[in-house]
Amino acid sequence: MRNPKPDLILADSDRQELEKISRSRSESASRVQRATILLMYASGTNITSITNELGTTRPLVYRAIDKALAFGPLASLDDIQRSGRSRVIDDAAKSWVMSLACQRPTELGYAAETWTYSSLVTHIRTHADRSGHHCLKKVSRSKVHDILTEGDIRPHKISYYLEQRDPLFEEKMIDVLCVYKDVEMINQSPESAQNRESTTVSYDEKPGIQAIKNIAAQLRPVPGKHSAIGRDYEYKRLGTVSLLGGIDLHTGRVHALVRDRHRSREFIEFLDLIDGRYPEDWVIRIVLDNHSAHVSKETQLYLKSRPNRFHFVFTPKHGSWLNLIESFFSKIARSFLRHIRVDSKQELVDRIYQGIEEINKDPVVFRWRYKMEEIATA
Repeated sequence: MRNPKPDLILADSDRQELEKISRSRSESASRVQRATILLMYASGTNITSITNELGTTRPLVYRAIDKALAFGPLASLDDIQRSGRSRVIDDAAKSWVMSLACQRPTELGYAAETWTYSSLVTHIRTHADRSGHHCLKKVSRSKVHDILTEGDIRPHKISYYLEQRDPLFEEKMIDVLCVYKDVEMINQSPESAQNRESTTVSYDEKPGIQAIKNIAAQLRPVPGKHSAIGRDYEYKRLGTVSLLGGIDLHTGRVHALVRDRHRSREFIEFLDLIDGRYPEDWVIRIVLDNHSAHVSKETQLYLKSRPNRFHFVFTPKHGSWLNLIESFFSKIARSFLRHIRVDSKQELVDRIYQGIEEINKDPVVFRWRYKMEEIATA
C-alpha cells in the first residue's frame, strides 16, 4: 500500500549527514530517532513498518516527516521554538520580594524568626495576586534566589554586631593602646626594662570553667584498631570554678587565682596576691574592664589602704577584646582546658594551677599590634 504522504527526496549530502547522526552515540536520542525515521521513510518504508520497527507511535513519525517536508531534513531534527513569551517579573515585583525578605516572618503572622527560601516562596505565591504582582503567582525558588542575590539579601542568615554603648569608647581605647605602646617601648629598651619601677598587668576573669567527670572508663587509642580516645556519651557535672587571671605584659608571667566565684572579695584577694609579688615601691598598673567587682565599695576601700600602689586603666564598655589577657584565656581553652575530665572539683582547680605553672616555666610576652601605628604617629 502506498504512503499517503509525498515522497522525501534526500540529497547525497543530507543522506550522509542523517546516516552519521543515526549512528552517533553523542547526539541526543531525539535527533538520532528522527534521523532514522527520515532515512527509512526516504528509502520507501511505510509508516506502519517504521512505527513497529522503532517501537514508537504513528503521530511521532508523522510529525518527523511533516517537519522534514516543510523545513528540510536536517533542520527538522531540532525542536522548533514554540510561540509565547516567558513571564516577565517587573521591578515593582522584585522590590516587593526584597521588602518581604527584609521583614521578620513574625511580623507577618508566622512563628519563625527568619525566612527559609521555601517559606518565603510559599508566602509570595499565596499573596502575589492580592498584592498586585500577578507575575509572581508561580515564581520558582531559583528565581526568588536570583532576585535576592541581585539585592544582596540573605534572609536566612544572621550576622552579629556589637553596639557601642560607651560614649567615650574612642578615648578609653586610646588610653589602653597608649599603655600598650608604653609597655612596648620599655620592653624594647634593655636599660628601661632593667631600671623600671612599675609593672603592667592585663587582668580579667574566666568564669564557668566546668568540672566534668566521666561516668565510664576512658578508653585509650589502640594502634590499627581505635585511632582516637574513647569516651562514653554520659558524664557528670561537678560544678564550676572561676579563674581570676592577670598576665605581666613585661615578663609574660601569669598570676592566677581559682575560686568558686569572682566577687569583690575574690578580686581583692587577687590584688593582695599580686601586691606581694612586686617590690613595695613599684606602681602596679592594671588593664581591666568595668565589672562591678572592680569598682565596688569594698574594692575602693582596699585601694585606699594601699595608696599609689595600684593604677587602674579601664577598657571601654563592650571593649573586652582590647584586653590582652583574652589572648591568654583563648590559649588555655585550646590547650590544657580542652576536653578536660576530672574526678573532683578540687582536681580541676589543681590542674588549672598546674597548667599555668607549666606556662610560667616558658612565659610568652603578649604584644598588641592593632592600631599601634596610629598611636606611634599620634
